[in-house]
Amino acid sequence: MAYNFDRVPNRRLPGVHKWMYYPQDVLPMWVADMDFPTPKPILDELHKTLRHGVLGYELPSPELKETVAARMGHLYGWRVKPESIVPVTGIVSGFNVAARAFGSPKKGYLIQSPVYNEFHEIKNNVRIPQFDAPLVKSVQGNILHYEIDWDAFKKQVKKAGMFLLCNPHNPLGIVFSRRDLLQMANICLENDVLIVSDEIHSELLLDDNQFTPLAKLSSRIAKQTITLIAPSKTFNVPGLFCGFAVIPNKELRERYIKMVESLRLHVSSFGLHAAQVAFSGQCDGWLRELLRYLRQNRDFLVDYVTETMPGVRITIPAATYLAWLDFTQVDLKSSPYEFFLKEAKVALSDGAIFGDTGKGHVRLNFGTSRRILTQALERMRKALRSL
Repeated sequence: MAYNFDRVPNRRLPGVHKWMYYPQDVLPMWVADMDFPTPKPILDELHKTLRHGVLGYELPSPELKETVAARMGHLYGWRVKPESIVPVTGIVSGFNVAARAFGSPKKGYLIQSPVYNEFHEIKNNVRIPQFDAPLVKSVQGNILHYEIDWDAFKKQVKKAGMFLLCNPHNPLGIVFSRRDLLQMANICLENDVLIVSDEIHSELLLDDNQFTPLAKLSSRIAKQTITLIAPSKTFNVPGLFCGFAVIPNKELRERYIKMVESLRLHVSSFGLHAAQVAFSGQCDGWLRELLRYLRQNRDFLVDYVTETMPGVRITIPAATYLAWLDFTQVDLKSSPYEFFLKEAKVALSDGAIFGDTGKGHVRLNFGTSRRILTQALERMRKALRSL
């Protein structure tokens, strides 16, 4: 079956957050929400549910948990027992639940900035301290690379009770190696630190590299890890609010479930139906074509920035549909987010929301048509030329 990702539907509709948050003359390249239609098998399932006509309460079925477990085995050779899977209303609520269940005012949580802005909100939501082991940036030509600061990690993890990992990394697009994952996990185990691994982008691999779920590394690591997964980014169903926490350790799982239940975090029936289809394999043909298109968009973006934006540095993300651009060597007189919103009418994600090391940077969402991506980049190039 052929898929045409060059055609995107009109998203300027009431309530569409990405496209209606800013004025109509602004191109939205910010929130991590693709402009492509959801795969047809998922839409067919949702239409079937609507045709049935009864939208009552639904609970996660044993079949759904078996499907999620089977996908982990199929993709990664990771043996997951269906009973270890806990449905949640999304990844953000998933790691906030973990922080509430296992965090404390004495021992907070550790992150690696610049990292997903919602990681930074836990300290406000749960009132526990945040510690940071920032990733170290290096530059080759105009290409950005980031690596783990092991000295900082070892120092900061001693203060924490929970390590919140983002893999693949948002906004940097890193797919951490098995070696790095193992070293991070072992350091956490040595310090009795719980690991919460946000792996929502794990199926959005743009190159031939392999993804390794951290909990697959060993049974000992798995016992101290909560893995968060969801179909939302991969299959573009974020508005259905359905994700899963994989928790092999029964004691941890029971504490986690108790917190989920106390907060009344019920997953919608549409989210459950969509997840069943997404993880069943019915959409894998669509996903292969999506990844091909995203890879071409990424390469086009990197080439465009390299050739037409002097002084601007950029990542080459190995996963996700998010790129990270560094404007610290360009004299903009304001943050790049403010500059491009005002001068180019392009809305990007302000790097400052990803942590202090993100200041002077922006995140760009290239999960859109080539035409829209080109329009945004041309506006940005013209704004830079006007300096």
